[in-house]
Amino acid sequence: MSEFWLYFNIGLKHVLNISAYDHVLFLIALTVPYAFKDWRRLLLLISLFTLGHTLALVLSVFGVVYIKANLIEFIIPITILIVALFNLFTAGKNNKGEGISLLAFVTLFFGIIHGLGFSNYFKTILPGNATDKLLPLSEFALGIETAQIIVVFVILIISYIVQTVFRFSKRDWTLVMSAFIIGVVIPLIIQSPVWSR
Repeated sequence: MSEFWLYFNIGLKHVLNISAYDHVLFLIALTVPYAFKDWRRLLLLISLFTLGHTLALVLSVFGVVYIKANLIEFIIPITILIVALFNLFTAGKNNKGEGISLLAFVTLFFGIIHGLGFSNYFKTILPGNATDKLLPLSEFALGIETAQIIVVFVILIISYIVQTVFRFSKRDWTLVMSAFIIGVVIPLIIQSPVWSR
């Protein structure tokens, strides 16, 4: 049981680590267009993200996929930028239900990208061969899913307060948060070590 909590906590801290805020930025970008009534859709999206994240770790642990860390660290803020831009162009439109299949696919793909970003560290903290890493990997994935649900819940609470107390429209809130996220990730893309090759 102590090993379960060890890897579960690593998963929790992977998402909730303030210095590794890219995961939280992605979750903010994913969540701001939605409200509490959309909880099923949001749960599906974050579960797909976790599935993609876990799939990337499994492929990496078994040596099926290897991508240079610099390239992944460059692609991660691009995935966040794409979701934020999508929000800018769809804010206030009632097409969230229609675009869920595309958004679901994109979220799964972005989960894979984000998982590859963590794969090198994950392999170093787990001793033994690849099959020995499957149980800790599932415990880690549970930690990630729990942390994502916590983050999404907090974002929904903040969104509710902003829209009811401060009278922001959902459209304006989505635009402001998406613009903020874009402002944070563009410098990350510009300062990426990929450009200095």
